[in-house]
Amino acid sequence: MDEAGSCASGGGFRPGVDSLDEPPNSRIFLVISKYTPESVLRERFSPFGEIQDIWVVRDKHTKESKGIAFVKFARSSQACRAMEEMHGQCLSPNDTKPIKVFIAQSRSSGSHRDVEDEELTRIFVMIPKSYTEEDLREKFKVYGDIEYCSIIKNKVTGESKGLGYVRYLKPSQAAQAIENCDRSFRAILAEPKNKASESSEQDYYSNMRQETLGHEPRINMFPFVGEQQSEFSSFDKNDSRGQEAISKRLSVVSRVPFTEEQLFSIFDIVPGLEYCEVQRDPYSNYGHGVVQYFNVASAIYAKYKLHGFQYPPGNRIGVSFIDDGSNATDLLRKMATQMVAAQLASMVWNNPSQQQFLQFGGSSGSQLPQIQTDVVLPSCKKKAPPDTPVKERLFIVFNPHPLPLDVLEDIFCRFGNLIEVYLVSGKNVGYAKYADRISANDAITTLHGKILNGVRLKVMLADSPREESNKRQRTY
Repeated sequence: MDEAGSCASGGGFRPGVDSLDEPPNSRIFLVISKYTPESVLRERFSPFGEIQDIWVVRDKHTKESKGIAFVKFARSSQACRAMEEMHGQCLSPNDTKPIKVFIAQSRSSGSHRDVEDEELTRIFVMIPKSYTEEDLREKFKVYGDIEYCSIIKNKVTGESKGLGYVRYLKPSQAAQAIENCDRSFRAILAEPKNKASESSEQDYYSNMRQETLGHEPRINMFPFVGEQQSEFSSFDKNDSRGQEAISKRLSVVSRVPFTEEQLFSIFDIVPGLEYCEVQRDPYSNYGHGVVQYFNVASAIYAKYKLHGFQYPPGNRIGVSFIDDGSNATDLLRKMATQMVAAQLASMVWNNPSQQQFLQFGGSSGSQLPQIQTDVVLPSCKKKAPPDTPVKERLFIVFNPHPLPLDVLEDIFCRFGNLIEVYLVSGKNVGYAKYADRISANDAITTLHGKILNGVRLKVMLADSPREESNKRQRTY
């Protein structure tokens, strides 16, 4: 898509690229009529809060609207409430088609976020270790309806770690809690429950592949299955430096004291930083700190990337795992398997000549494709005849890469009445055609936001073909 900054409606101040997502989730993505003027957008969305900018995406040559717009609010809660109340509404009495409203994707995320996205409703907080779940609920219920609260405890002792989660019913409520709660809680949006153990490792290693290869022999992408399984097996059993524990928490020691801001700036280099805390030692001038990541993979990479790092120059910091009583062996092996599957699929996608390398069933179809997922899928059903009228079409977004076509067909045919599934060449998107709307809706309900073979899916209703070329645009 043309970058928003170069094809927005003219005039007025526009936030720079670096501030588009500050604060996070404060920008909404709109699918509207091509004939909707900016003045109508401002009129309908200004009741939700301070609007910093509105821009309508236009064709470079004709200057006509592409039916896509962005509204940047000053606060995340304002953008979330606008999404909750305006999605599916008509902007004017003369409009026959409702608009679509999503939280615009940030440059670091892979997709737009909708009102049911767990990433927008669950917050992570630091709490006193004496807090119970009732105390946590009492503190945060003032910001909205709470679905559940939970406190993270040591698996061995059962004691609170001073960390907790609060899940709200609406994204705007979670955003208000983050914006308005006492700063001592250090509230932030939490990773989805399944993402930390499944997709974060894959997303992280995919993003870091070029840096990691050839520079970090212990944590690399391992082009072959045997090497990867061997490396992860030896990691927790035969490490020459001893049987050290592996966890998401790291201890940082330095001969020179450091501030929390300095600690954060060092360890935020590795994606997935959850929080950091400086611990003062009254008996020495040494620097002590604790760093926690959302997932084990990030902690492992940070430990081996930053142990011995000189900060300030001449002072080497020591980084080690903090034993929290958990056993990460199974998670590491699962992570290794997912990384292998994802890389092989990526190899095939980037090099079509190697597609037979990942063919699961062969041309005879005697063997079903292999599907690795926690999603409960129905049994396979027969496809509808190719000439069956299409009642519903689904738009599929893949992150970080598309699934092989035979795997994709095997997944979507399980809901019945599938006519055809196909990929858009050179892009991370595809379509599924169904002869029955119920089957299509079942596919959305089961697969939207889920991870299959290391690939996260976004599954939604597709627009009509004549409008789609203008509406399916990539954003920041």
